[in-house]
Amino acid sequence: MRDRVDLLVHGDVVVTMDGSRSQITDGAIAVRGEWIVAVTTQADAAAWLDADRTIGGPGTVVIPGLVNAHQHLTGDRLIRSTIPDDLPPGAALTDWALPVHAAHTGDDDELSATLSLVEAVTNGITYTVEAGTVAHPERVLAAYDAVGVGGTLGAWGWDLGDGPHVAHLDEVIERQAATVSMARDHPRVDAFVTLVGHDLMSDGLAVAASELARATSNRLTFHLSPGPADARAYLARTGERPVVHLARLGVLGDHVLLAHAVHIDDAELDLLLDLDVAVASCPWAYLRLGQGVTRSFHHPRMLHHGGRVALGCDSENAGDAIDVLLAARLFAGLTKDTTGDPTRFTARAALALATIDGARAIGKADEIGSLEVGKRADIVVVDTTRPEWTPHAVDPITALVWASDGRAIRDVVASGRHVVRDGRCLTVDHQMLAAESRDAHRRLVSRARAHPRDQ
Repeated sequence: MRDRVDLLVHGDVVVTMDGSRSQITDGAIAVRGEWIVAVTTQADAAAWLDADRTIGGPGTVVIPGLVNAHQHLTGDRLIRSTIPDDLPPGAALTDWALPVHAAHTGDDDELSATLSLVEAVTNGITYTVEAGTVAHPERVLAAYDAVGVGGTLGAWGWDLGDGPHVAHLDEVIERQAATVSMARDHPRVDAFVTLVGHDLMSDGLAVAASELARATSNRLTFHLSPGPADARAYLARTGERPVVHLARLGVLGDHVLLAHAVHIDDAELDLLLDLDVAVASCPWAYLRLGQGVTRSFHHPRMLHHGGRVALGCDSENAGDAIDVLLAARLFAGLTKDTTGDPTRFTARAALALATIDGARAIGKADEIGSLEVGKRADIVVVDTTRPEWTPHAVDPITALVWASDGRAIRDVVASGRHVVRDGRCLTVDHQMLAAESRDAHRRLVSRARAHPRDQ
């Protein structure tokens, strides 16, 4: 008896990223509703399945949807490639990003997030962890709905320093709880309790935020030690290095995703491993900002000892491109170079960071990150007829990581919905967004230049 499905995705090779890292030649993935119901060969699928639609086919490789574990969806997007790349440490934030964020309206937040998610999905990213620079979380949730992808919702959370939306501890926690409630029943979007960073939160806020995340079965994320000065400033304020201090407070655990954690020492690394704290590594940001990652790159050591690491693309003051495949390539290259061991980290390991290991780091490996029956139908079709894939690659993973990037993405299925076809987003009119963004860009750049340090 034949069975009917909504969609079949065909590929010359299906790279499943399942537990055995199996690849299926002339493979097929069957989708019903939001879920994968079969991963098999094309011949087997033809024998017992009828599909309403079929995509992919000859000249394609099929991979899981990619995971971006740290992305600022709002703010810097609307002044993309405008922040100078020769600024002293911290100036990109104080002279540009903070004034621009302070000037953001709700319309700006939604426009920025929509543009970011369109770029992400056309580069194969189907799940994004919002880094928490959102003034209007309900508008960012609307952007997720418009594009049709999954991710997390997180709003500004800080009670120290000067900047937009700094508030008293109780107000910050109230806002975090409201954001968690906003996404509670959403089919694709989860809420993370989201603080700005370790030097911008009091001990009381850090503890309260961690307790809120645990109480609501959610996760906590914040920035920690991207640059060498961060730990020194924290040590001067608290008498301890950041990871040591936060661990002593009981803030850290397997529910925490740290962004960066680049400039940590051996004791901090051991604590992260012992407490199973996950880290989002954003290698392009560290190079763009000259933060010394080649002198202090502990993320490969975390992986070597079984730690949880994912990849992020960060923001336009630090990364410019929302392309996880580019981040995977750079991470692999940095690992080989800084360890002096070219055998230690392969293209397969890099792709795992962008898919199943990234999903594991953010606590979503039971739902996304691999092509398996029962998982969410987040599926990416790569065009292997492009010049960078010629001649035909013997190993598609090596070609994907070292020769290709997001521009090779042809089709994307997110939660069973065909959202990218022939490299173009089907759910949102990008040309219309581009026209809106030009006006927003001019206004926000003018604001940043007129008031570079008034926030």
